[in-house]
Amino acid sequence: MRHITPLRYINMLGMKIIANQKKSLYFALKFSDIAELMQTVYINKLKNHVGEEVTLRGWLFNKRSSGKVQFVILRDGTGYIQCVLFKGNVSDEVFQLADRLGQESSIEVRGKVKVEPRALGGYELDGTDLKVIHEATNYPITPKEHGIEFLLDKRHLWLRSKKQVAILRIRHRIIKAIRDFFDERDFILMDPPILTPNAVEGTSTLFKTPYFDLGNAFLTQSGQLYAEAGAMAHGKVYTFGPTFRAEKSKTRRHLTEFWMCEPEMAFADLNDDMDLAEEMLEYVVQTILKEKHDELKVLERDTSKLENVKKPFPRISYSEAVDILKKNGSDFEWGNDFGAPDETVIVQQFDRPVIIHRYPAAVKAFYMKRDAENPKLALAVDVLAPEGYGEIIGGSQREDNLDELLKRIEEHNLPKEVFEWYLDLRRYGSVPHAGFGIGLERTVSWICGLEHLREAIPFPRMIYRNTP
Repeated sequence: MRHITPLRYINMLGMKIIANQKKSLYFALKFSDIAELMQTVYINKLKNHVGEEVTLRGWLFNKRSSGKVQFVILRDGTGYIQCVLFKGNVSDEVFQLADRLGQESSIEVRGKVKVEPRALGGYELDGTDLKVIHEATNYPITPKEHGIEFLLDKRHLWLRSKKQVAILRIRHRIIKAIRDFFDERDFILMDPPILTPNAVEGTSTLFKTPYFDLGNAFLTQSGQLYAEAGAMAHGKVYTFGPTFRAEKSKTRRHLTEFWMCEPEMAFADLNDDMDLAEEMLEYVVQTILKEKHDELKVLERDTSKLENVKKPFPRISYSEAVDILKKNGSDFEWGNDFGAPDETVIVQQFDRPVIIHRYPAAVKAFYMKRDAENPKLALAVDVLAPEGYGEIIGGSQREDNLDELLKRIEEHNLPKEVFEWYLDLRRYGSVPHAGFGIGLERTVSWICGLEHLREAIPFPRMIYRNTP
């Protein structure tokens, strides 16, 4: 008889109190019951259980048979392991069961953990028993090649594949790294509304919806305007949430629904903005290199490209960027906005992200402050990722002068009444302030080395797809 103390096992196992000594409760139960309960582990923790008998629960990823041996590859969301079932070590019923199981059947396997350098993950399970939780048949995504439209139709299942698991685990860590970066620097998270009364980036890319008796509301293009209000209350804030753009674009760089983090700082100018963006990108990329090397290996990512992402980043003006294009044979005209091919040519000149600042005001948003030395320029900044992944950060110093902001609203033919609350920020304690937005999916796509943005988000929304 074995005695243990944890109170939580009382209801779980129906244990009987048999003694009370020195105000401690002792309970008796069958050794097999408690052993099974305590030894159900996750694959990523197997290194702590070498030589022990454990229970694993998960899904059949793959299998093969070799005469009297069944090799079952199990996945549980934390990793993969090969479970070896010898005919002599398991019952005939279990051996036959393993032989007929279909891909993605949910199962429970028990066995002893062994170190096996040649095996997937470096460990192996010497199986002694197998139980079926649910037997799957005819799983549609087989190890063969499938077309992208088929995979997108089956996105809810495609998420289980090795590459997609790796991508979304890296995405999770990027999100945490971004939050850690700002939290450690005393930024306050502020959640802006998703339904808004006005545009931020342009009225042509708004998703419109009826809003009771108040007319129309719009899905947010950005949380920036609300972050500015937050910065006047807290000094430094950031938003992190979904944003929406009704752009009729089919390029690999666009989604209609994506996530964005937007920091905003009071008493900050364009240089402060560039410093923050540079420091944050270095922090995020180096964190992923340090903590997600296994996932990057699954994706076959050339990490040497990411190792270069360290301060200082090259900083060039818009005009200098135009000169680079012309030197490389482009007929690009000053005053236009950069397209994807232009951005690719520019970043090819550098081995890390490049910061471009001071754009023509005519191609930038109404809220961006003009350059005092050249009013035709906006104090705007974009950060372009290397390897042709394009703009991942866009920001600016904001216009803090009430009269100038009123002019910009009029120039952009925007309705002044819906911006009255925003104008109040310039009426009551206005200060120089700056911020930027970083697109999460573009950042994930770049760090993972993906061909298309659609794999950087669990369920992509594009102009031709809103399912599953």
